[in-house]
Amino acid sequence: MSLRDAAIVAYAETKVMEKTDRDIFELDGDILESLLDKTGIEKSEIDALVVSGLTRTGAGNVFWAQTTADELGLEVDYCDQVHIGGCSATGAVARTAAAIDAGLCSTAFLLFSDTPSEDNRRDRGFSQEWIGTYGLMGPPGAFGLLSRRYEHQYGLDYEMLGKLAVTQRNHALLNDNACEKLRKPITVADYLNSRMIAEPIRLLDCVMPCDGATGLIMMSRRRAKQKGLANCVIPTGYAERTNYRGGEGMVDVTWSGHKAAGQRALDIAGLNLKDVASFHPYDDFLIAIMLQFENLGFCKHGEGAAFIRDHDLSFRGDLPLNTGGGLISSGAAACSSHNLIEAVRQLMGEGGARQVRNTRNALVTGIGWINYGRNWGSSSVMVLVPNE
Repeated sequence: MSLRDAAIVAYAETKVMEKTDRDIFELDGDILESLLDKTGIEKSEIDALVVSGLTRTGAGNVFWAQTTADELGLEVDYCDQVHIGGCSATGAVARTAAAIDAGLCSTAFLLFSDTPSEDNRRDRGFSQEWIGTYGLMGPPGAFGLLSRRYEHQYGLDYEMLGKLAVTQRNHALLNDNACEKLRKPITVADYLNSRMIAEPIRLLDCVMPCDGATGLIMMSRRRAKQKGLANCVIPTGYAERTNYRGGEGMVDVTWSGHKAAGQRALDIAGLNLKDVASFHPYDDFLIAIMLQFENLGFCKHGEGAAFIRDHDLSFRGDLPLNTGGGLISSGAAACSSHNLIEAVRQLMGEGGARQVRNTRNALVTGIGWINYGRNWGSSSVMVLVPNE
């Protein structure tokens, strides 16, 4: 048994909403009901619940997984919550696969839900005590400093960041579940003229926190076959790295843990980077996409803008990018899991108007938490393939 012996057999998602008038447990119930309908399994067959929440909606409750099981009427043998920031969605898939492999469960419900518009209380923690005190009020400030450093070292072509913004927005226009506020066409000029948030970070560089939920059902490939669930997706490679070069005093902040995690995940999957069919990177800010191109090895360090210029990143292109619109243009909701859900959808051939041609594989990444004086704190990389 191994990672690749587990299967994602179904996905579900609510619409991304700027502000919902529904309780988070109602959204969770919708996701569970949709997954049961898709798979034909009974609720009593679910023996594992793995939850993730990126905002304090659920992450602030140490008993979030248990109370969610109670609210949904689930009796499970394995109950877990994954908290590695924006790496939690991919991390939850890997941890669930490990639990299935270890025999701790057989049919797992993975749930990603947040309603920050209703409940995102501030509390004591790393950011408030160690980052806020320096005046770095939130991720835009951190990515502003990172962008300035990158520009100082290599130069930065903001029109290429604008190309990323337009590409992802065009994909969101084809995604009925994207937040309606964001489903409006934009141009590179619109990006360049959008107001500054934390110089040089512009409004259209940034994610917008939203409400919503997604979910997955996972089981062993053998069990999926027994259930007649042939159209499924297999995780074949995964790696994560937290506190990359954290033991060193002075580091180049333009390098992230994706350099280490990416190579390891690709090696485990037996995949060459040049063979990646679609790319679904975590995109809390546009420059994060460009840095991942460089750190993963799609191009040399400092040449991210040229790589963007030279490639068609649309769903019809040579390297389709965040074909659901990404977090920036669909809305950052559901523990930022929508890029993972989109990758699963594409590999199942259910992309609709934005369906990619090449479904041999998909590469999904995560970014988790903001530290000080380095790049982001956690990096994850997952390779997915359709069932053979």
